[in-house]
Amino acid sequence: MEQSPLTQQARPSFQPKIVSLYESLFKEGYEASKSEGFWTEFFLLKCHPAGIVEVLRPLASDDLMHLQPQTRQLFLRAVSCIKTGTGPQDEIAMETLNIFLREILSKRYTNLSSDIIALLTGLDNVDSIFTELVAALDSTIRSGRSVELRYKAIQVVLCIACGGFQTGLLSYFTHRDFFPALVKFINDPETVLVGFDPFLLLGILANYNKFEFQNPYQLRLADFVNEATIKRIVKDIGTACSQARADYIAIQDDTPEGWSIGGVLSYVGLSAIPGISKPKTPPPGNTEAVKHSFDILPSFRATILLPAYDFAHANKVFCYQLVEYQEPGLPEAPISAFISLTSYLLQHAHRSPRTTFYARTNLLVFRILLEDQTTCKYLSSEENKKPVRLCRQRQPHLPIVRGNRFLITAIIDTVIDGINHNLKKKLDVDLYISCIVILQRALSYLIRSRTRLEYHWSDLWRSILSFIRFLTSYSVDLQGLRHIQHLIHNLVNVVALSLSSGDSFLPGAAEYDDLFYKLVETGDILTKFSDAYQLSTSPQSSISILLSVSEHYYRLINDYTSQPSGKSKPLKNLSPRQVSEVIKSGYETLSIKTKDGLDSWDKYREVDERVFLKRMAKIVVEDIKQARAEDGN
Repeated sequence: MEQSPLTQQARPSFQPKIVSLYESLFKEGYEASKSEGFWTEFFLLKCHPAGIVEVLRPLASDDLMHLQPQTRQLFLRAVSCIKTGTGPQDEIAMETLNIFLREILSKRYTNLSSDIIALLTGLDNVDSIFTELVAALDSTIRSGRSVELRYKAIQVVLCIACGGFQTGLLSYFTHRDFFPALVKFINDPETVLVGFDPFLLLGILANYNKFEFQNPYQLRLADFVNEATIKRIVKDIGTACSQARADYIAIQDDTPEGWSIGGVLSYVGLSAIPGISKPKTPPPGNTEAVKHSFDILPSFRATILLPAYDFAHANKVFCYQLVEYQEPGLPEAPISAFISLTSYLLQHAHRSPRTTFYARTNLLVFRILLEDQTTCKYLSSEENKKPVRLCRQRQPHLPIVRGNRFLITAIIDTVIDGINHNLKKKLDVDLYISCIVILQRALSYLIRSRTRLEYHWSDLWRSILSFIRFLTSYSVDLQGLRHIQHLIHNLVNVVALSLSSGDSFLPGAAEYDDLFYKLVETGDILTKFSDAYQLSTSPQSSISILLSVSEHYYRLINDYTSQPSGKSKPLKNLSPRQVSEVIKSGYETLSIKTKDGLDSWDKYREVDERVFLKRMAKIVVEDIKQARAEDGN
């Protein structure tokens, strides 16, 4: 039977002309040197990212090394087009260069720096060509003819900065100061929706070999005092934190029962972020899918936490704006979103080293804020209370605080969650040191300023003493861990400081009594704890304060139980109410041996975290590269 002429025929597929040019350029055997007409047409046709990827991604690094004439020509011609500043060639050259460099720099090479230079320019021409490229990109970012073109120039620099982070290519971007151009871009009213990438780029450049030489971008961050620009950056950080947190909520909606979705979205500011809808909790049976979804978080948006740390460490004005600024009309302040995301990171820190590193980076920011009296005063001020949504995706849950709260107590809650939810035999000692150090600084400030805050102090004492029980129970497994003694020393100091100075920051006698009650309730755990880690032989340890208080009340309790109770025999067990009575009566005979230096601490020194920060920079760079590869930009 003949086919009907009305039958629909399959449409022939047409390959874009530019893709055939890509194939012609990178096929061995074709003439290495292309004509002027070829390059004119090459940079007039619209870039086809998928076509470049299809040609370059299958090639191994050794294959590319045999195509050096072609790769060098493409790079040189693209740089020339960007230099001229003529449209549309310069824009097409940037788009092409962005995809080309991403694919080239993602390969594994025997000698990374020298092989990359050989592919792009050759050793003899690298200085002249890269100097021209850097100057052209700087000029475009600063005063390009459109926001879109300027943004594409930032994308090219970000691609080189991440792909060449372990090479010498970034030295060209430290010799040429991009800071003014990037700040101008951030401050431009037309770039309000694309401020994330330029600040992220500043962070990458500021972390390049910053422990090996005096990085100029670190100096720039330290000297910067333009409050309008800093506020824009703080707002972008808050937005990024809200979006990164939304990824966790989308997997498991941890909204407390009794709260309306509309009220919560307004409360945490999600209604102001486009593209965020009502979170949906997956079916409970799909546990593996949920676990995998959590394991790959946080999302790419969390990469902004590294430059946020660098700015906080370098600049006091930034720290003040981070804790103080809130744009009118937005219900969630950036600092609230920052604390909130940290609580989600800490509750899930056990899932991967990557999540732990992001959590620790934010904890360093908390430490920097709490070591400054001005920001501490703001964090504990009644006038500056703000709502903060804290993670409730894993039990045990801390009490819900609805409405505005002291920001310093939200930080303490976040740290408590970190302590409660990451207990394991292979304890992440550095993470726990970061948590305990923050508690120490928060309590020290409250004691020195005699600031008494309403807070669920009972949960703090319960968590700390539960942590001591854990350390005692698994002492055999934990004793060999690196820095474990440093952690124990700081932990004991926090408890000793609370016992000796609790009347300076606790709001009333009931909270102080509760601290002693919970200490007595631990039984002989403190003695076992001291013996397990040989604390009694350490002159730096404050364990004697804890033991003396415990022994004092055990004597009183023994005396109390040995007394006849009216008409019957002596008591064997005391009720909680009777123990509380003993604690109150025991204050008269209690003498707490104070120890100098409990409320003092060493100020943060970045060099002490050198290894961690170097690894963190590599994690951020890899996350950026992966995100760019996935979205094709």
